[in-house]
Amino acid sequence: MLINNWKKEICTIPNLLSLFRLVLIPVYVYIYLNATQDHHYWIAGGILAVSCLTDMVDGKIARKFNMITNLGKVLDPLADKMTQLSLIICLSVKHKALRVMLVLFLIKEFFQLFAMLVALRHGKALDGALIAGKVCTTVLFVSLTVMVLCPWLSETTTDIITGVCSFFLVISFVEYVRAYYGKNKKIYDLEA
Repeated sequence: MLINNWKKEICTIPNLLSLFRLVLIPVYVYIYLNATQDHHYWIAGGILAVSCLTDMVDGKIARKFNMITNLGKVLDPLADKMTQLSLIICLSVKHKALRVMLVLFLIKEFFQLFAMLVALRHGKALDGALIAGKVCTTVLFVSLTVMVLCPWLSETTTDIITGVCSFFLVISFVEYVRAYYGKNKKIYDLEA
């Protein structure tokens, strides 16, 4: 029965789109890290654009056609985080300033994972992503895609982009800390 539910859940359009985004990651990484000409960067940027578009579409399809699944609740954010992580790692290979942002990203994500596991252990969960997290994701995708598409950006420009992204990562991190452990927690009981 559990296997049948898994097969049924994986075959929904939103979940297939999330899986497609995960498959795009190694393709993007290979193309970006081996890029030697501008059109290689444009191809890598195009792959990111497709990933972003499928990310926007999968949630809308899931809600509109009642295709929200437990698997989708894991796959969608996993595809987001893995795409962001691979993007930051690839860019930090060519732009050393992004290494600070990579550390901030990892701290934020490990905190969220730890806090989520602790909450689940106590029968609680956060009801979806916070607005600050969604804004941070958007800023990261847009800013970092610009960096992929424009490899000729000056060091000053990449430092500014890194600073802006880092600022949003810190804001998002603080909001998640407050959501899990703050005075007005945003976690709820799973059995309620």
